[in-house]
Amino acid sequence: MLLSRFRAALLAVLLASGAAPSAKAQAPKTWSSSEILLGLKKLNVLGSAMYIAAHPDDENTRFLAYLANGRLLETSYLSCTRGDGGQDLIGPEIREQLGLIRTQELLAARRIDGAHQFFTRANDFGFSKTSQETFTIWDKEQVLADMVWVIRQRRPDVLFTRFPPDARAGHGHHQASAILAAEAFDAAGDPKRFPEQLKYVQPWQPKRLLWNTGSYFTRPGEDLSGYLKVDAGGYNALLGRSYGEIAAESRSQHRSQGFGSAAQRGEALEYLQPVKGDKAKTDPFEGIDQTWNRVPGGAAVGKLVEKVIKEYDASNPAASVAGLLKVRNELQRLPNATFWREDKSAELEKLIQASLGLYLEAAVAQPQVASGEAIPINITVLNRRPIGNSKGTLVVLKSIKTTPAVKVDTAADRALAREQPLLIQYNVQLPASAPLTQPYWLREPASIGMYTVSEQKLRGQPENSPAASVKIKVGVNAIEGIRFVSDTISFTIPVQYKHTDPVLGERYQPLAVVPPVAVNIAGKAYVFADNQPKTVPVTLVAGKDNVRGNLTLQVPAGWQVEPASVPFELKAKGAEQLVQFQVKPTSSTNSEGQLRAAATVDGQAYTRGLQTIAYPHIPTQTLFPEAVAPLVRVDLAKKGNNIGYIMGAGDEVPEALRQIGYTVSLLNADEVTPETLRRFDAVLLGVRAYNTVERLRVAQPTLLDYVKNGGNLIVQYVVSRGVLLPEIGPYPLTLSNDRVTVENAPVKFLNPKAPILNTPNKITAKDFEGWVQEQGLYYPSKWDSHYQTVISSHDPGETDKESAILVADYGKGHYIYTGLSLFRELPAGVPGAYRILANMISLGK
Repeated sequence: MLLSRFRAALLAVLLASGAAPSAKAQAPKTWSSSEILLGLKKLNVLGSAMYIAAHPDDENTRFLAYLANGRLLETSYLSCTRGDGGQDLIGPEIREQLGLIRTQELLAARRIDGAHQFFTRANDFGFSKTSQETFTIWDKEQVLADMVWVIRQRRPDVLFTRFPPDARAGHGHHQASAILAAEAFDAAGDPKRFPEQLKYVQPWQPKRLLWNTGSYFTRPGEDLSGYLKVDAGGYNALLGRSYGEIAAESRSQHRSQGFGSAAQRGEALEYLQPVKGDKAKTDPFEGIDQTWNRVPGGAAVGKLVEKVIKEYDASNPAASVAGLLKVRNELQRLPNATFWREDKSAELEKLIQASLGLYLEAAVAQPQVASGEAIPINITVLNRRPIGNSKGTLVVLKSIKTTPAVKVDTAADRALAREQPLLIQYNVQLPASAPLTQPYWLREPASIGMYTVSEQKLRGQPENSPAASVKIKVGVNAIEGIRFVSDTISFTIPVQYKHTDPVLGERYQPLAVVPPVAVNIAGKAYVFADNQPKTVPVTLVAGKDNVRGNLTLQVPAGWQVEPASVPFELKAKGAEQLVQFQVKPTSSTNSEGQLRAAATVDGQAYTRGLQTIAYPHIPTQTLFPEAVAPLVRVDLAKKGNNIGYIMGAGDEVPEALRQIGYTVSLLNADEVTPETLRRFDAVLLGVRAYNTVERLRVAQPTLLDYVKNGGNLIVQYVVSRGVLLPEIGPYPLTLSNDRVTVENAPVKFLNPKAPILNTPNKITAKDFEGWVQEQGLYYPSKWDSHYQTVISSHDPGETDKESAILVADYGKGHYIYTGLSLFRELPAGVPGAYRILANMISLGK
């Protein structure tokens, strides 16, 4: 329910602002005539570039758009991480779920700016202040190996980094990305480094490494004459947009970070500082042959491509097919397994399909299929170009093959009539061994700093391969003058779920392979302040028809669960059954651990849940988290009972409060009235509420009056940029980017007698043990003397940060601002976080 409210609100905002998301995120690509011409020009450019940084959003989208569409280079962005450790502006997802969202946001951005996307196995563990700290958590050698692997695969002529390798980069991950890029520049060409990769790739030495610096890193008045300058702000007539306009749309895909961007037009200089390799005098790619002459025997290919470009008719791209088939024939004469042959062959086949107007689709009518289940695949093949005249092209469907394989092939040798869709349905049986569509980097246990990916060929890839695909082979007979040019080409397309949304229209999403039954545990953690039992709801979801078995809830020693086992039967695919267990600690146990749900079907235990992440700007994602939840004993007292909660960007704090016995009412900001607020012992504002809830501009006086009349108002962290109000509290305070990133940093108690540290729970250093990822973030840097400081802590080598909790008496009540990362600690079951928040709520009671 909570997620639906967030996503409904997000969709309403998108539609109201005129920024309705594209319904074609996964739709079969169609090309305009000008895009085909741009692709033809790119076919004749054999140059490549790779941009390297640390996170989603670090990339310079304008420079990527310029390289890919202006210089027509094979362009890649290699992000060390997937952004798992950040905060989510559009919903409650954190950690792996957020990394999955940001992966898809990067892919959406690349579809716009024309670059490719790659990653390393590094896990974004949160903000880091130095590269030294980063390398104590990342496995530096593994991240370097992945960077070398991607460089050897993509063979870039020039590497670009976004950040310098020192403190100017700010974030330790930023510094580390630059350090690793410099080491990878040398290692990629050395066959002695990571020789295990050479079964699949060859060493590759880029020409040079350049730092793409900018105003963030240069001092006012600094002499930039030693830097290369590139104007990346030009206008691309074939696309009808400047690179700054393309970049704005690309960067605006980072919606989970609130990075909607305004378009820039006109000159936009990018400054490039030499770091390694041959120094260039005027252009980053000087001295690099970017023609077909760089490939032995390739000169003939280049001449044929040039002829196609010269004769291209934008009103009839099909007239170019004969020339493109000749290019393909010549290209196939080049030596096998060369990078440019493979890369340009893939480009060429897309251009042939586009020029033919050949529409190919493989769709299913359901979003999920269980391993071992059969599913009907509806295949559409449509020829949309003129045929049968002196300037036309004849297309014949030769065969259709599916993966997984189907034995029957009824498509052989059918001529494709113009504008007459050929519709074919195959019933495909997935093997019982078909893997779940769990994102590949989440299939194996991970560490805080690294994902585990055992299979070399998967490393670096942005996402899974499709669960099923269709290979469509066509024969093409094109006329050039009085001669036929013929060839047979295979196109492979993914099988996707296709449906029509009543608001967004036609939508596509990846087909997900699911288990016969999924087991979803409600709640992130179960917290016990006494020995009373708690209800643990477990929802069974059928992945196929007629699933029956037994469900158990496994608990560690010292805990009791009833019933021991529950039989279930789910008759229809998608059917759900709710089972409620009672769990309690024994009177003597102080043990903690985790509970695990397991559904046993035909002797096989299934212990994973089913989670979908659905936002309108990215394809729906499916993942299968382990059906586990922490069991936590906490010595906790509380005062008050009724809590009003105004959600901000999204968090799971309300459910955590319910775990320790509070009654929580979710409030919309327009429900903030004196009459409503009087019902509550305390009102909490969710994370980033003052960044995201516009209505707080109007509601703020009412909230402060609530405090003045005796209420407790607790404000969780607010990002320092994009604050909706000049003052978020009753007295001035200045927000900043200050934070304590070491989650278990020692804490000092500045005012040990303060009620917030003593009532109803005595807060000690033990309450700050076992925290995850970070201790706190976005601490104020200045505050009025009416605010009382409570605790202080700091990261190594830094001075104390004293504003993790600020308390102000205002009228009869209390205003509390806290940057403590309660939104992470409470779902993780950290006992001290519950005790601290209970004291905040109880203040003055």
